[in-house]
Amino acid sequence: MTALPWLFAAAALAGAFAWGGPTALLIAALLSIMEVSLSFDNAVVNATVLRRMDPIWQRRFLTWGILIAVFGMRLIFPILIVAIAAGLGLLEVASMAVHDSKAYGKHLAEAHIGIAAFGGMFLLMVFLHFVCDEAKEVHWLWWIEQRLARAGRLEAVEVAVALAVLLISQSLLPDGDRLTAMIAGVAGVATFVAVKGFAGLAGDADAAGIAARSGAAGFVYLEVLDASFSLDGVIGAFAMTTDIVVIMIGLAIGAMFVRTLTVHLVRKGTLEEFVYLEHGAHWGIGALGIIMLVSMRVHVPEIVTGLVGVSLIGLSFLSSILHRRHKAAQPEQPT
Repeated sequence: MTALPWLFAAAALAGAFAWGGPTALLIAALLSIMEVSLSFDNAVVNATVLRRMDPIWQRRFLTWGILIAVFGMRLIFPILIVAIAAGLGLLEVASMAVHDSKAYGKHLAEAHIGIAAFGGMFLLMVFLHFVCDEAKEVHWLWWIEQRLARAGRLEAVEVAVALAVLLISQSLLPDGDRLTAMIAGVAGVATFVAVKGFAGLAGDADAAGIAARSGAAGFVYLEVLDASFSLDGVIGAFAMTTDIVVIMIGLAIGAMFVRTLTVHLVRKGTLEEFVYLEHGAHWGIGALGIIMLVSMRVHVPEIVTGLVGVSLIGLSFLSSILHRRHKAAQPEQPT
């Protein structure tokens, strides 16, 4: 891994110290660690798309992408959500975020139902599209994944399953929140289908539903996926501080490390070496999607979210090592 994320982190933490002193420095550091722990599975899934993209788009993912991740997904996007949910103007909400961060945090928390429904459904679609792929030959949790892959023979089965989950989830909410959850959840499914359709127009789609040779399609998919991951993290950050500047600095550091890790995984060929790592990351994404839907009704601590994702990736990493040793121990077949 290059020195770029460390230099970025040092400069950002210095900025946090200049903005709010030692307290801001500590909170920004903790937020960056939280962001990395919550998004490690995101890095692995990103790598499955990024490894098929041209080097120029890999560089754009690390340059343009980090600007979009920091200022777009972790600053402007939450402001847009608050503006829509509260019926306020963008400039008014932006001013509130800087000068009245407590009120901004309150509005953002009130928009949690819609945020969780959108992000949860998009991530659930990412998971279902992976496990319900009938062309997938490698299975980690063999008994489950093999049957899910067979179910992929049914047209749009992942959409049907996702919408069924959404119907059940929204039915458990108070009457006043059901319509919000339904609209946001359907929007999450529609966004995934739209991005997948854009990829199909751009070129031949790979197993993840993204055009393997289309840098633009892959870039759009990665940014939407990052947005889904960042939404819950932004809300969770307000448990530590209501200072939007400190939140943006902390999450930006984490985003930089996650994106650099993604490029590192691609260039080192880690996914080819550890064959089940991609599976563990997708199961982690599926778990996060369900957790976001559950959080519409019950608060789920961020540490639980992080541990679930890391544990699944850790188990898939261990399974990959055992698989590689077993394969190496087998005698070569004569040609």
